[in-house]
Amino acid sequence: MNRPPRYASPVVELRQYTLKPGQRETLIALFDREFVETQEATGMTVIGQFRDLDRPNMFVWLRGFESMETRKDALSAFYGGPVWAAHRDAANATMIDSDDVLLLKPAWQGAGFDLSGSKRPTTAEAQSMSDRSRLPGFVEISIHHLRPGAEAGFAERFQAEAVPQLAANGARLLGAFISEHCENTFPRLPVRAGENVFIAVAGFDDGDSHAGFQTALAASPAWRAVRETHWAGSTKPAETLRLTPTARSLLR
Repeated sequence: MNRPPRYASPVVELRQYTLKPGQRETLIALFDREFVETQEATGMTVIGQFRDLDRPNMFVWLRGFESMETRKDALSAFYGGPVWAAHRDAANATMIDSDDVLLLKPAWQGAGFDLSGSKRPTTAEAQSMSDRSRLPGFVEISIHHLRPGAEAGFAERFQAEAVPQLAANGARLLGAFISEHCENTFPRLPVRAGENVFIAVAGFDDGDSHAGFQTALAASPAWRAVRETHWAGSTKPAETLRLTPTARSLLR
């Protein structure tokens, strides 16, 4: 019997933390050990945690909520609870800035993260994965900055024209999102209000597969045509995050 997709992302936060030099592995170890199941117990989903390949002091992660109201309740429960109280000093000691947060919603029906069949390694299993270079998965997040009100049109064109090109060149589209403009229901944690973005999240087997994908796109006249059409409406160049999942990341 086929099970329906398990979408973890009616509301998503994309969080980028700037860390003190040399502190990323410290935070990842703490996060994967203490902050996964304990956040999910409050009603949210820890979707993915990543090392940024191009910025060694950046920790990038995603979490999802069923609604803005459940986001408020879940965050209130976690950040007002005993686990955060016990470990917040250690976590905050690794960070320079944790306020780079985009609040997002799926760009079209079915564009959220489908986590059906995903299985997160236990903490013990993750600790046995000592060689990070052999962990499966590679994720690219592209962030497109748009004029106010342009997100829906950009998303429609991206779905129709860019998605087939991504698939043809070896990418798996894991999710696509636009800005969620609802009021921040948990103002204790700031978000980048006023942003107008479209975000595509693509998955690959490994870094070599991603490199091959980039080479194929660079040589594709069809992709160049898509870029010229779509990117023309951007307010500034797109950002590209090249990410490797931590051992306990669901998304990879």
